[in-house]
Amino acid sequence: MAITLIVGALAVVFDTTIVSVALNDLATELDAPLSTIQWVSAVYLLAVFVAIPLAGWAQSRLGGRRLWIAALGVFLLGSILSAVAWDATSLIAFRIVQGVAGGIMMPLMATLLMQATRGRNIGKVMAIITVPTALGPILGPVLGGLILQLADWRWLFFVNIPFCVVGGWLAWRNLPNDRPAADRPRARLDVVGLLLLCPGFAALVFGLSQVEGSAGFAGAKVLIPLISGLALVAGFTAWALTRSTGALVNVRLFRHRAVASSSSLLFLGGISLFGSMLLLPLYFQQVRGEDALGAGLLLIPQGVGALLARSLAGKYTDRLGPRGVAFAAFVFVAAATVPFAFVTAGTSEVQLMAALFVRGIALGAAMIAPMGAAYVGLAHEEIPDASILTRVAQQIGGAVGIAVLAVILQHSTGDAHTPAALADGFGTAFWWSAAFTTAAVPLCLFLPRLPDPAVPDSAEEAEAAAKV
Repeated sequence: MAITLIVGALAVVFDTTIVSVALNDLATELDAPLSTIQWVSAVYLLAVFVAIPLAGWAQSRLGGRRLWIAALGVFLLGSILSAVAWDATSLIAFRIVQGVAGGIMMPLMATLLMQATRGRNIGKVMAIITVPTALGPILGPVLGGLILQLADWRWLFFVNIPFCVVGGWLAWRNLPNDRPAADRPRARLDVVGLLLLCPGFAALVFGLSQVEGSAGFAGAKVLIPLISGLALVAGFTAWALTRSTGALVNVRLFRHRAVASSSSLLFLGGISLFGSMLLLPLYFQQVRGEDALGAGLLLIPQGVGALLARSLAGKYTDRLGPRGVAFAAFVFVAAATVPFAFVTAGTSEVQLMAALFVRGIALGAAMIAPMGAAYVGLAHEEIPDASILTRVAQQIGGAVGIAVLAVILQHSTGDAHTPAALADGFGTAFWWSAAFTTAAVPLCLFLPRLPDPAVPDSAEEAEAAAKV
């Protein structure tokens, strides 16, 4: 079951990382300004955020297997359409199709595995779920660079076809047929919640994406969507709290200390992970003069470290509990970021790659432990909402990290014209990245000390477990 889900999820993860290194080439091939081509990535992210809250409702209507296969089919359709796009506008439109499918698949993957294992061996399950996330940064940029050197840009999207086809076939064979019974009351879509939450998330992400190149957070292009997004999300929260059941996302789960602390840590972890994904390639390209492929190759040690950390992090999360693993992981992420605060134009690449390897190991553990902790003490029917809440927290943290560190980098390198001056500006931004990571360390103490042996079958058992 895990292999089945990983094959399909790799299409989503690779697609994101491959396209991120190809924006300059797409601008040239499609004869469009970079400001327009950037929407190829931005609109995908917006579509993901709009779709994530729908995953729980869609699963209750269709069942996990049918929803997974349907989402893979939609992602396959979006990939083929993107590959045959005739201009920038059509490519941006087809990326929305991909984003909707990807937004459904990522939280659904965690839900299906966690429900199948009934909460046992949470660390091991989280280690499996993070395989695509670990492989994406390793292979995605390299694969994207190779495709652009050896073939047409359209193969950036054609490469998704085998993952979708094989993943769909495996899902039909291996996933349990959990289609809801015909006589079971069908879950109704929370239309009010949908109209509040999905546009709210989209507005927040859009506002954060406009920070770079504007007047920081004070610009109208940033403030208006941010305030609108916050108001819509607050409105959804108030609406959901008035409903005992049937809300698009069950925000009452934040009453569980495990869910609240895990979401907070994943938010800060998203700042550290995605913020560094902005800073590191730019440092290698702007200060060291590397091209996209060269920067991707230099980042491989971090991905390898994250991949190798999975089994150990999962093992010790199950043995010692998520609290200790997360605490140690965030300490090491912060410590491994500090060397980049001292970078110069001539810092040894071997030294930087060694620091990236250690940072990758720590980042892998820092994602696995909080993600697993979120499910401790939850009932079977609460797992989809927990998957949605943690996924949103991590992705919003990533958007905040990119926006904040982009502003810091912009102010730090604004008057820099030499590699040495640029390196000083990057050092300042890396100090801030380390500070955000350090802020997460005390929150680790709120995670559960030891994992629960199994997910309760009922809300009553979940309430009793949460009290314990």
